[in-house]
Amino acid sequence: QVQLVESGGGLVQPGGSLRLSCAASGSFFSMYAMGWYRQAPGKQRALVASITRHGVTNYADSVKGQFTITIDNANNTVYLQMTSLKPEDTAVYYCHARYSMGATTFIDFWGQGTQVTVSS
Repeated sequence: QVQLVESGGGLVQPGGSLRLSCAASGSFFSMYAMGWYRQAPGKQRALVASITRHGVTNYADSVKGQFTITIDNANNTVYLQMTSLKPEDTAVYYCHARYSMGATTFIDFWGQGTQVTVSS
């Protein structure tokens, strides 16, 4: 069983920055990718950014140039640096990890979520 421990959420003023961290532990499988999703009130959970263990990144169009995702493979930790934050970035941010169980089989794990609130 994989545990994902998130940190770094909170309240920030518009234009400010936050860095989210998520550390994964407990798996005997190979970690394939990690990432962040977010869910605002009344909306579906959506991808923010993801990164494979080889460093290939994918961003939602709405955060390109604003957020940066990085990964520390040695410590199975993913980071999301968020800059120029806007009120519309307010959401619960969930860490996601995908592990490989074979050539075409994957298993997904989720963190508990961390609240990010952008408000003056």
